[in-house]
Amino acid sequence: MEQSSVVEKENETNCITLNDVLEARERIKDICINTKLIYSSCFSKESGNEVYIKPENLQITGAFKLRGALNKISKLSDDQKKRGLIASSAGNHAQGVAYSASKLGIKATIVMPETTPLIKVQATKSYGVDVVLKGQIYDEAYEEAKRLERENGYTFIHPFDDLDVMAGQGTIALEIIDELKDVDAILVPIGGGGLISGISVAAKALNPNIKVIGVQSDGASAMKVSFDTGILTASDKVDTIADGAAVKQPGDKTFEVVKKYVDEIVTVSDAELIEAAFVLLEKHKLVAEATGVMSLAALKRLNFKGKKVVSLISGGNIDVVTIASMLNNGLLSRGRIFCFSVKLQDSPGQLLNISEILAKQKANVIKLDHNQFKAIDRLKDVMLEVTVETNGHEHIQEIVKALNEAGYDVYKVY
Repeated sequence: MEQSSVVEKENETNCITLNDVLEARERIKDICINTKLIYSSCFSKESGNEVYIKPENLQITGAFKLRGALNKISKLSDDQKKRGLIASSAGNHAQGVAYSASKLGIKATIVMPETTPLIKVQATKSYGVDVVLKGQIYDEAYEEAKRLERENGYTFIHPFDDLDVMAGQGTIALEIIDELKDVDAILVPIGGGGLISGISVAAKALNPNIKVIGVQSDGASAMKVSFDTGILTASDKVDTIADGAAVKQPGDKTFEVVKKYVDEIVTVSDAELIEAAFVLLEKHKLVAEATGVMSLAALKRLNFKGKKVVSLISGGNIDVVTIASMLNNGLLSRGRIFCFSVKLQDSPGQLLNISEILAKQKANVIKLDHNQFKAIDRLKDVMLEVTVETNGHEHIQEIVKALNEAGYDVYKVY
């Protein structure tokens, strides 16, 4: 055999093919949901492209991870299934493995970071698996899972750096292209790289002109650094609200696929993630976790217009307390809440004047604090702090202008 043929053969064993993804689709089709695309007029308007949402947050376990886990576990030998499974995950892979194991009657243990949202821990336990909490980030949970694998002879189900897992995730691309044959670009969140690996292989095999764009958080961008330099690079630390993508070290296998098939990787900030989650909930009534909306946050970073773009919502497993916090921050970032203070003379009618100005500006008062003790000169002045519901940043500017014209100095609180 010629040397080139040997190299080609080795490369084939270290990557997946379209055929692997097609086989995975047949393997998982009776359990996984084909999540239909949703056209988004609001994200289309804001980005200048024709945007469609692929809502994997509506998958059975609330995230895309079920696809890869189910494909991998379905292919295990009877002996491997008998010995039991072990996995490490920030939550969504955990539920994918747990659900698959319960369906197939296999014992499983899941190691999760101690920082994992409670809703993900409880959801994983509900499938009848053992849950071990260890470490602050995914990488530390991974080390504990590998220790338990060696100690007990379990079969480890990797969340991303596994060819069968990648192939399962790639079935998403098949569904996208079946439904939107002339798609121009697919935006995909990246943690360790398993999702974008499967999608990019399948998409490029079906249509090499489709752009596959990865999205990472500013605070967890090891794959982008690796992609830009061509050298697999680990981050010293991760700092992001996107806990599902808080990975220090991208996969060896996934990195090789990403280098070959992915067109570009962009990063987004936590503030952009919060705003994207807020808009998704308000306009589409869809709940997604911070990691899940990375592809929506990245729409503003695209360097093209007028294209058909699919943004993959990777997961929606988020607890109510976090939702409340994200909504509050989203209201502020979109200019929907405005808190300000003004100094009033301590005389009758001053509060009425402010109320009339706000009423004319159609600002709905949510909270009002009329406090003499906050004023510098308590004998003459009163500090009034007002929180109003507004319609955006332009509306806030109009309110401030009206108050200024009436002789009031406005101090923004938030």
